[in-house]
Amino acid sequence: MINIEVSKKANLPTKHGNFLIQSFKEGIKEHLVIFTQNLEDVPNVRIHSECLTGDAIGSIKCDCQAQLNYALDYMGKNGGMVIYLRQEGRNIGLLNKVNAYALQDTGLDTVEANHQLGFKDDERTYEIVDFIFNYYDIKKINLLSNNPNKLTKLNVEIANRIPIKVGKTKENSDYLRVKKEKMNHLL
Repeated sequence: MINIEVSKKANLPTKHGNFLIQSFKEGIKEHLVIFTQNLEDVPNVRIHSECLTGDAIGSIKCDCQAQLNYALDYMGKNGGMVIYLRQEGRNIGLLNKVNAYALQDTGLDTVEANHQLGFKDDERTYEIVDFIFNYYDIKKINLLSNNPNKLTKLNVEIANRIPIKVGKTKENSDYLRVKKEKMNHLL
């Protein structure tokens, strides 16, 4: 049983639209839910894991910021929620993510670098997401994702998978190829 502390709701106007936010504190990790005022019976949901280098700094090694912006734009127009999980680097943490980047600089891909550091391809878990769905009494969702793990690891019915279509660039093409070939992402 996990002990979760829940914040109050607050308004958050953004360039993507007007949202409400609420934080869920799980141990030392504080996750954020960004959502529209009126959620449908089957809301649109994006589960996004933190990527400081992409989301905040604008790294183009990955497609994280593009996916987050796509999801927020989508929610701003169609309603729904983004669950922003504090699971940096597929949950290996920032220090290990930077070490993985250094290994990638020597020629390893993202999966090989994680393995070299002693991690699985993806260390993320979704128990907090299940808690959040229960908190908002959500039983069924339209999931914005290309990650097949999210289709099978969530304890909620997925009515539809909505692909996230963001561009491939010279800088992220190998990363996207590895996500498709080694992690079975639906790109």
